[in-house]
Amino acid sequence: MTDAPETAAAAFADVPVTTLADVVGREQVMDAGLRPLWSAAPRVAGAAFTVRCPRGDNLMLHAAIHRARPGAVIVVESGDLDYALAGGNVCAVAQRRGVVAFVADGVIRDLAEVRDLGFPVFARGVIPIPGSKKAVEPLNAPVRCAGVTVHAGDVVVADEEGVVVVPAGRTEEVLSAARAKLAKEAAETLDDWEKAHRSRIDEILRAQGFEG
Repeated sequence: MTDAPETAAAAFADVPVTTLADVVGREQVMDAGLRPLWSAAPRVAGAAFTVRCPRGDNLMLHAAIHRARPGAVIVVESGDLDYALAGGNVCAVAQRRGVVAFVADGVIRDLAEVRDLGFPVFARGVIPIPGSKKAVEPLNAPVRCAGVTVHAGDVVVADEEGVVVVPAGRTEEVLSAARAKLAKEAAETLDDWEKAHRSRIDEILRAQGFEG
């Protein structure tokens, strides 16, 4: 794709995470502990702006909200469940500056405020204690978030099913394959699916010596 990363990523907003996961495979899907923190969170898609926060510290996420471009998803490596990475005001400023969502391997606070804002946060939970602001780390360096390596500019797509990362160099290939899969599924009736499914399952069972 030749568009800016944020513009190119927007094309993924109408593709379900389940479809993308089928295309890119397990290694690009974040673990099940990362969930939307409020119900009915919309599907989001954006170019990754990556942040690393050591345990107990949130300085670089607070710096990132003033530096990420509109349309970005801020992705945070942390793994800390004891101190919040962000709260209501940080989310409000990020939203006002055009950040699409936070995907954070950690916890936040002020959930009611974030929910009222309608700002999507995919994280491990909430805790009322804020982190400190001391540790300087590079922004937009590769990070490891919920089991997936994320580079700046990768496409991050998240919805209630989970979070998928599409490497920047594979966006055209993956989007084309995902759209083809969706089109095929749309043209298939449940009867068609059931017939093909039963045939495939029975074939597998026979190959394993199952009788019945």
